[in-house]
Amino acid sequence: MEAPLPDLTENAQGAPNIVRLKNGLTVLIKEDDRFPLVNVRLYVHAGSAYETPKIAGISHLLEHMVFKGTKKRGPGETARQIESVGGSLNAATSFDYTVYYVEVPDDQWSLGMDVVTDMAFNQVIDPAELKSEQKVVLEELERGEDTPSSKLFKTLQSMVWKDSSYAWPIIGYRETVPALSRADIKNYIATHYQPQSMLLAVVGKVDPDKILAEADRLLGSLENTRSFTPPETLPIPEAGSGPQVVKMSGKWNKVYLGAAFPIPHSSSAEIPGLELLCQLLGGDDTSRLYRTFKYDRQLVDEISVAPLSLERGGMLYVHAVLDADKVEQFWTELNKELASFDPADFTDREIERARLNLENSLFLAKETLSGLAGKLGYFQFFEGGEQAETNYLFALHQADRAEMKHLFDKYVRPDQLALAVLEPENGGVDADKLAAITRADWPVKASVKKSAAAESVSGTTEIALPGGSKLVLLPDETLPYTAMSFYWTGGDGELTPDQQGLAALTAGALTRGTNAMSATELQDFLSDYAASLGSTAGRNVFAVEAKFPTRFTDKVLPVIRDTLTAPAFSATEVARAKQDQIASIKQREDRPLGLAFRRLFPFLYKTGPYALLHDGTPESVESFTSTDIIRFWSRQSMQPFTLAVCGQFDSAAVEAFAQAIAKTLTAPTGEYVFSSPQWNDEREADLHLPDRNQAHIVMAFPAPGKTDLDATAKLELLRAVLSGQSGLLFRDLRDKQGLAYTVTALLWQSRNTGFMGLYIGTGPDKIDQSMDGFRKVLADLAANPLPEAELTRARNILTGDYYQEHQSLLSRSREAASLLSRGFSLDHEQAVIERAKTVTAAEIQELVKEYLTPDKAYVMKVTP
Repeated sequence: MEAPLPDLTENAQGAPNIVRLKNGLTVLIKEDDRFPLVNVRLYVHAGSAYETPKIAGISHLLEHMVFKGTKKRGPGETARQIESVGGSLNAATSFDYTVYYVEVPDDQWSLGMDVVTDMAFNQVIDPAELKSEQKVVLEELERGEDTPSSKLFKTLQSMVWKDSSYAWPIIGYRETVPALSRADIKNYIATHYQPQSMLLAVVGKVDPDKILAEADRLLGSLENTRSFTPPETLPIPEAGSGPQVVKMSGKWNKVYLGAAFPIPHSSSAEIPGLELLCQLLGGDDTSRLYRTFKYDRQLVDEISVAPLSLERGGMLYVHAVLDADKVEQFWTELNKELASFDPADFTDREIERARLNLENSLFLAKETLSGLAGKLGYFQFFEGGEQAETNYLFALHQADRAEMKHLFDKYVRPDQLALAVLEPENGGVDADKLAAITRADWPVKASVKKSAAAESVSGTTEIALPGGSKLVLLPDETLPYTAMSFYWTGGDGELTPDQQGLAALTAGALTRGTNAMSATELQDFLSDYAASLGSTAGRNVFAVEAKFPTRFTDKVLPVIRDTLTAPAFSATEVARAKQDQIASIKQREDRPLGLAFRRLFPFLYKTGPYALLHDGTPESVESFTSTDIIRFWSRQSMQPFTLAVCGQFDSAAVEAFAQAIAKTLTAPTGEYVFSSPQWNDEREADLHLPDRNQAHIVMAFPAPGKTDLDATAKLELLRAVLSGQSGLLFRDLRDKQGLAYTVTALLWQSRNTGFMGLYIGTGPDKIDQSMDGFRKVLADLAANPLPEAELTRARNILTGDYYQEHQSLLSRSREAASLLSRGFSLDHEQAVIERAKTVTAAEIQELVKEYLTPDKAYVMKVTP
């Protein structure tokens, strides 16, 4: 028996209902009673980017043919029925999708749904009507060729997106459109019109339950006949071959100039920053280029800058209209403007105005039902739901001058430039001269050429220091504060088994005074200057971090220097640090969960720093002396370090500080080796804490380390699927079975090793049921593909969590220093998220089968 449709009447007020039918087709229903209307639209994941060169234009031709008759309605009858009830209808083809839509009075909603589904699934494609419509499309094509902006864009398509399916126009070519047959169209429909890659959106004055029932009646029985594979995004080369210049002459009165640069796809986290940058440069009459070249210098009639972001890639597009005799002067001055571009020149007022206008355009689009349905449909179909809009707005408000500078330098580059110019006949525009102007006035920056001295990566500047150390600068003008993160490889990795706990003790003692300041004097100094200074040790790293108001830089940097190069490690303060660490150990072991995770690593691992008790034992900590700490710090501090600095700062002062630290501390020690540890043979551990009420269970599975980006993305997505109050574990083991207050999943990874863990705190009488619950969830994951809604939720969680956790200056300096010190690129975490967006249900199934099987589980229990 098939599961009944869900009851939608209790959905939270204002939120759209999202339901996935049994065949995978998604239904979005949004109640909106502002008007007595209903907007119905059906999105199909099939546009010109799903074509081959031979059938270029077939998506657009099909869009035309749906109005030429279906199995239920003859030519023109569809439009007559809708218009006769006071409605309207249309269809549109884009690169990545086709959409069919109608808007009807609310009492005609069923007619609207029937017409939309009829258009999409019941086309007749009469050969005579096809021949007639091909002529209409060719006329439309000719009109486009007569329009300068259309001709310009088509030219740039083939330059920016060369060798991809974005390279040809949506409408197709003169040669391909007449050659398309009825069989071609039917085959195209059979291939791409799969329910699993469609979205039906219904917005307006509706009863959601009735809409869902009708959607299921009309579409629920449709079958998928082919698999749908999400398309690969287009790579952007690190170094381009530009500038490329194409000139075309014609019977034009003006010169129409288009300059384009490749940018990432629409789901990229960089799009909000790029949109803000474009708005400031050329989004409206208040923008920088408009004021400069139209209003002040009067070199152009029009100028604009806009991003076009598609599912697989995008372009940043500069468009100008001007007189032929002003082209060389305009192009020279524009290139100089771009070469010297600095977002620091934008005032706070300009930036806030640009943000407001972008946000306003998003919200104003929802004034109409059609606009609201379009926005909701787009975010659901391509971005995974309304959360994507929230993420976009958050990122838009986080984008700052530093990010815009990074994005400009990364994408708006002369070597990536594609320039198309339409000129009047005998206009005198010289394409070679325009290219020469760009090469002369806008040279490729050293960072693009991969200079060894410094290069711009992911919004940072990286500078080599003596002894193999690195300095990473992440300017952020938002607040007048500076955050610093020093990271060394080492930590527990520098210890022998009899030294476990020494790295943690050194971290606790390091910031307790210098040769020039006692511990209390140092504390008073930090308080006087609203500064923080601390150190931590990990399994493979040692870190020192500071944060302070930028205006006190000259006071704070000497103290940080002394902390690193001349720590006191006095016997009195070492004794206090030992006392604190022993107290922490005992407190952790008083808590069942603290005990479990303190003992988890030595239970899982047989060798390497992972096999050690990170904080040591009370006995081992008590045995350490100041001499032990001094020896460890001497050895640890000689390792090359990575220093990341985020916020407002004087680059020259920071670099001089970092150079001095590197010269004082580092010495040749050999490259640190991240070990690939052995796993323990014993797979079960039972720990006991008497007089407690709950049992705690950790089921852990060996997993790859962070160097395997592909596996990491899948593991992160799976963790997000399982964890949280709406995750599978919570819904099953807590909500359905009532086994626990807390149940979740966790993922820990070092460079070369890692584990996925499932955790539950439950009653001692429910241990077996909890274990069975874990096994059942994993078995279901292996046997059944996850619904797309679960994957969408998980992807949104990964994106949202990343940006929520990387808002503070210190979190960003820490991420940069941590990644580089471990040998990863600065965009590693974002690359994981980008890969996670493409992970399929089948890949999750294979992941579970490979890593999360009962025979690979390690189980630790803490019971009363």
